[in-house]
Amino acid sequence: MDRMTIDGVELSGKRVLTRVDFNVPLDGEQVTDDTRIRAALPTIQKIIQVGGKCILMSHLGRPKGGSDPKYSIKPAAQRLSELLNLDVKIAPDCVGVEVQAMIDTMQNGEVLMLENVRFHAEEEKNDPAFAAQLAALGEVYINDAFGAAHRAHASTAGVAKILKNSAAGYLMKAELESLSRLLNAAHEGFVVILGGAKVGDKITVIHNLITRASDMLIGGGMAYTFLKARGLDIGKSLLDAEHLNIAYNILQVAENTNPRKRCRLLLPTDHIVADNINGGGIEATMDVKIPSGKLGADIGPNTTSYFASIIRQAKTIFWNGPMGIFEKDQFAKGTMEIARAVADATARGAFSVVGGGDSVAALAQSGLSDKISHVSTGGGAALEFLGGIDLPGVEALAKAPKKP
Repeated sequence: MDRMTIDGVELSGKRVLTRVDFNVPLDGEQVTDDTRIRAALPTIQKIIQVGGKCILMSHLGRPKGGSDPKYSIKPAAQRLSELLNLDVKIAPDCVGVEVQAMIDTMQNGEVLMLENVRFHAEEEKNDPAFAAQLAALGEVYINDAFGAAHRAHASTAGVAKILKNSAAGYLMKAELESLSRLLNAAHEGFVVILGGAKVGDKITVIHNLITRASDMLIGGGMAYTFLKARGLDIGKSLLDAEHLNIAYNILQVAENTNPRKRCRLLLPTDHIVADNINGGGIEATMDVKIPSGKLGADIGPNTTSYFASIIRQAKTIFWNGPMGIFEKDQFAKGTMEIARAVADATARGAFSVVGGGDSVAALAQSGLSDKISHVSTGGGAALEFLGGIDLPGVEALAKAPKKP
């Protein structure tokens, strides 16, 4: 990567303003999944160990530009304190006189968590004055929030343009290196697995990878839009009607690309169908068409077996999106089998990346998260990066000096 990283900047004795992604799920005041907090630990521990003053900032949820106790960062800060076995102080805001006073009394190796940056509407507007207020809190800027790197917000892009001494944290570095490895992978044996609800969410990544991958396996809700584009009956299955023509065009591109770069775009040939998403009338259909009055809820056994066989022979794998309504046990088999196939391929030497909130959750449900080469914490950011779109939170960081 061509950006400065945390190992290339002086941190000792410095106020290190660090953007993390602690946008974690909560049940009341309890963090229910601390994956993103754990992912930031190496960067935070590095700052502590070298005697920097670690000032953390993050968003959480979608408050409407004002303070809302429901979206307070406090539960995340408390969980971080437990993981570090260290007292993490919590600021009452992310800017202002009280915050500055807390920073002025910080000792080297201490950690301060700023309150939710989205309590200020100026954050998402990338307001220059607000970015300047944040930047004034630090001497060094570290961005370790890959999950928010595709947003040109004050805390992700604005600050980095002011604090020139800026760099990527360890998580950001790992994400960019892993995703870049996918873009540079050999065509042969590069398998892309896409699922989830809508074609529209993945148009750019499909267009950018369809001439790079050897196989693109499509399941989940988005598969029914492609099947409809082929003129097949999909019953009551999810349809992204707005992008039906785009799905048709993608199919044409896959079929007419230069043979040396041709990608097999494979759709389900059978399904687990039901009367509705809550179940009732559940059955497996061996036909690619879905009966009237039914909806597709998971890929069928033949598709599952075929997709898994391709994945197990892969050399490089990217997976984003479940194959069905995996949250319900009766519709989870396809997704779980795909997870096992990706883990098996990885064990045989393939390089695998899994990204996207639902995919990561499904992987955790399978118990195979530690069997994957890289589990990405940034669904939208990963898709944009793999779609060839520059990420504002990365582009704003200082460039690494050129090697002689």
